[in-house]
Parts: sequence; C-alpha cells; structure tokens
Amino acid sequence: MTIAILSFIIIGYFIFRRNIPIIGVPQINKKDIELSMLNVVDIRDYNVSYKSPIQGAINIPVSYINRHYTDISKSDLIVVASNRLEKNVGIRLLSQKGFKIVGYILFDEYEMGEHR
Repeated sequence: MTIAILSFIIIGYFIFRRNIPIIGVPQINKKDIELSMLNVVDIRDYNVSYKSPIQGAINIPVSYINRHYTDISKSDLIVVASNRLEKNVGIRLLSQKGFKIVGYILFDEYEMGEHR
C-alpha cells in the first residue's frame, strides 16, 4: 500500500512539472517581440525554428538547455516555444538556472510563416 501511494506521488510530481504552467509568466503578443529590448530565447526544435526564425533570438532547444544555458546572458528573458509542454519545461529549466523569465510566446505549426 505504501509503495502504491509513493508511486502515485512520484508520478503526480512529474505530471505536474511538465503540464502545469509557471505562475507569474505572462503570454506576450507576437508583435511586441520586435519592440522588446529583452533577450529572446527560442526553445523550439532546430527543425522548427529554421523554418520561421526570429531575428536576434538565441536558439537553444529544450533538450539542450542544461548543456548550453551559459550562452544566454543573465538578463530578463522572453521564451519562444512551439507548444505548452515545451514552454512549461523550458521556463522551469531556465528558472532553475537563475534566469528571470518575463514572458513567453507560442508559435504553433499553423502560424510558422506568419512572423517572417
């Protein structure tokens, strides 16, 4: 019985970390990204971000954040992601590394050509 309860707690913890959004990080309008003086970190996969690049953004996919977070300057960041799961995981990883995330932008696959 104790093992079952412990298993549910562990599984619940991982589901929470992946799917529950970070409180206090607002979504930013896509048009405001060019007006922003903040650093933009594009955490979309290389194959996706190549098709719709964001000028001036640092492209570090979620799976590479732990290895390459030192390439990002320690200032306020805007995160660009392709879906909510990627956004949640990326913001949590960057926050754990000491970055302050001030907002995020979601680009889904149907909007990819819109930003060019």
